[in-house]
Amino acid sequence: MSNEAPSARTRLKRAPERGAYDRQTIDAILDEGLICHVAFATDSRPAMIPTIYARVGDHVYLHGAVANRTLRALADGLEACFCVSHVDGIVIARSAFHHSINYRSVILYGIAELVSDEAERMLALRALVEHVVPERWPDVRAPNEQEMKRTAVLRMTLDEVSAKVRTGPPIDDEDDYALDTWAGVIPVRTAFGAPIQDPRLTSGIDPPPYVAAYARPPASPTGVD
Repeated sequence: MSNEAPSARTRLKRAPERGAYDRQTIDAILDEGLICHVAFATDSRPAMIPTIYARVGDHVYLHGAVANRTLRALADGLEACFCVSHVDGIVIARSAFHHSINYRSVILYGIAELVSDEAERMLALRALVEHVVPERWPDVRAPNEQEMKRTAVLRMTLDEVSAKVRTGPPIDDEDDYALDTWAGVIPVRTAFGAPIQDPRLTSGIDPPPYVAAYARPPASPTGVD
């Protein structure tokens, strides 16, 4: 993993050995996730929104209604913090102090730009659909002119970005390893069930393979403890 942080505020100060600044690790965490949280502050209040996103090359895209006050505030050029995280395990230690979580996370700082180019807007909307359901776009009706007018698309550049990862067993104080109490990790996995069809689905339409066998991209190996 690269030890070169892109900026002072992305450089991990606590547990720096868990930091990763290489794009392979960062992109894998982003590509596996489904939901991000975007935080920012206006003159009147702090705000945070959970929303879907998609990564295309060196950018992440967000979208929402043109009338959405949060998106309008972001489009005005406010500094924002974008976060994606995964929980991979519950870490049970011998002491209360050292209980933890195994996780992978990405933090991005930057300004969200409003995308006005129609070709890029359509590319972003396709990426958002296919980030959530790969291969879906060719099977659906594309947004029409009115829907495009009602939709705002924002873009953040993956410049000031870092990842933080914890894996492995609990890290107890040396004296506590002799305690007569169980310690270890409970793995956490996201599972997807069998698809449930829309009650108004036309008879005889089976779920396509990408729905019937839905899965997210596999977690990237990190080796960080």
